Order: sequence, then C-alpha cells, then structure tokens
Amino acid sequence: MADHRRGGTHALPDLDDGPAVQVLPDPYADPPAPAPRASLVVPLLVGAAVAVALGVYGRTHTPTGIAVNVAGFSGPQTVKVWLGTGAAFFAVVQLLSALAMWGRLGRVTASWAGGAHRWSGRIAFLLAVPVAVHCLYALGFADHDLRTLAHSVFGCFFFGAFTTKMLALPRRGLAGWVLPVVGGVVFTVLMLVWLTSSVWYFTTFGFQR
Repeated sequence: MADHRRGGTHALPDLDDGPAVQVLPDPYADPPAPAPRASLVVPLLVGAAVAVALGVYGRTHTPTGIAVNVAGFSGPQTVKVWLGTGAAFFAVVQLLSALAMWGRLGRVTASWAGGAHRWSGRIAFLLAVPVAVHCLYALGFADHDLRTLAHSVFGCFFFGAFTTKMLALPRRGLAGWVLPVVGGVVFTVLMLVWLTSSVWYFTTFGFQR
C-alpha cells in the first residue's frame, strides 16, 4: 500500500531486452488543477474606452459637414446609407457562416464557412469605417431626436464591441460562450445602426442613389 501511495515503480522482466520499467500512476494523488480561464476584462475595458472616446470626440468635435462622396451618388447621405446597407449585408453573411461553422444550419456543409466568415467580417468593417467618418466627422454626436440619439449611441457602441471581439479572438482559454455572445452583440448593434440610419432613410425618402 505504501508503494502505491508514493506512485510505485516496478521492474518487469523482459527476456529479450532486459528489465523494463513501468511507472504506475498514483491512484491517491490529487487530480491536476484545471487551467485558469482567460480573462475578458482587458478586451472589455479597451472596447469601453473606444466607445467612450468616439462619443466624446463626436460630442465635442465641431461638425464640418464634409463627408465621403462617391461619383454616381446624389450626395454623401446616400453614399452613407448604401455603405451601411452593404455592411449590414456582409454582417448577415458572417452570421450565417458562423452558424454553419457551429453546425447550426442542419445539413449545410461548412467547408466554405471559415473563409466566408473571415472575409465577410473584413468587408463589413471596411464599409462601416467611412460611415463612422461621415457620422462623427461631418455630423458629430447628434441628439436632435430619439432616432439620432439612438443612432449615435449604437454607432459608438458598435466600434467598442468590435474592438472587444478583435481583442478576444486570439485569447486562448476563454469560456466557450464568450465569442458567440460577443459576436452576437456586434451583429445586433450593427443591425440597430443600420435600422436607425439606412432603413429610416429608405422608408422616409425612398431608394435613391
């Protein structure tokens, strides 16, 4: 019994190659301590700082009225709402590809999902950046009514949530629910930004270029 408590070492006879040694595990040893969970505190703090910084900049910055314009569109406002619509479209692609990767689309094969998820996210972000420049630089943090206030808050919150997700992605040891929840928050906020801007514009002024 004493040998078992110390993790016994026994010499087993081997007629061909001499004695072999087999180390038996100690059945009374304490189980190994679980690996510590990675913390989400730093990504959350940095994401909150980004959201607050954008809000403070938009609030204190004097709107210039200078915004992104593209040939073929009637003005910067239509450029903004169509870029926002493009970002929303690729965000939906990213959601569907994420569901495929997690096996949530039934029999749909997920061989395409990884690449589609990465590239749709990159394109959605690239389309969202000029929209943010238009809002914060040209218009500022607006609170003329409930819609503009909600749009300004959601816009700042989106970039904070996106920063949190990007910082959380490379961290190993996070709980399994973290990335789906953070990704869901990013998707939901982007849809709210789109609803309070592009959808409002289209339903108010019609589809214009």
